[in-house]
Amino acid sequence: MEIRKINAADVTSAVKRLFTDCNYYIGKDILCALKRGREEEELPLAKNVLDQIIENDNIAAKEQIPLCQDTGMAVLFVEYGDKVCIEGGSFEEAVQQGVREAYDEGYLRKSVVSDPVFDRVNTRDNTPAIIHTKIVSGDKIKITAGGKGFGSENMSAIKMLTPSYGAEGVKRFVLDTVKSAGPNPCPPIVVGVGIGGTFERAAQLAKKATFRSIDTQNPDPRYAEMERELLGEINKMNIGPAGLGGKTTALGVNIETSPTHIAGMPVAVNICCHAARHAGTEI
Repeated sequence: MEIRKINAADVTSAVKRLFTDCNYYIGKDILCALKRGREEEELPLAKNVLDQIIENDNIAAKEQIPLCQDTGMAVLFVEYGDKVCIEGGSFEEAVQQGVREAYDEGYLRKSVVSDPVFDRVNTRDNTPAIIHTKIVSGDKIKITAGGKGFGSENMSAIKMLTPSYGAEGVKRFVLDTVKSAGPNPCPPIVVGVGIGGTFERAAQLAKKATFRSIDTQNPDPRYAEMERELLGEINKMNIGPAGLGGKTTALGVNIETSPTHIAGMPVAVNICCHAARHAGTEI
């Protein structure tokens, strides 16, 4: 296979479109889950909250405006083909420029500060984006992008379990994390769970899990069953839409796994609000 050349400007254009699209248009998987939750709810207040969320999402799409005031920190998962060569600039800068243009021209709130502790000065263009890159075979670049709001991000957690905790220990940690979060992450939520790898790999997997469509399931039937069990248990907590009670605390639970060390079983939980924004493309 010959080396394929891709212009940096095409990367910028694709990234710009991804971030405007994911901030204006909620995914069909989320919208269907919201409507299903609305039909299954028994409490009038829970139904009303879900009606408002659905109306908000419809207005955002129709008027092409952000579906939430927190348009998030830009996160991208990239599968970069080993037969790709970028012309006219670097891939990194092309991505950052796409984020700049999306958040500027798309009237998206800019929420990134340059220093996390002391200065905390806004970068004014929502960069730098967080880019997770995996080199794969081929001559294409696949990008999945999303804006991660921090009302839900702040409710996330990681724990270095040992193998003796087993599946029940994993489930208990996930449930305890969601229960502790309560109404803070703007339920109904999507729960991403990363299991395995190392400390940082588990967290990355949990974030990646929130980018996966909630109408899919883990290909391993054991983890698929765990996803169903956790969703059922979470929705028994009566936290409900907006934390006001009801059956619809979570819209989905997605689990991603990775091989790990014989002595460890890292587990990370990344919580995402109902504005679970993500979009993908292939260049």
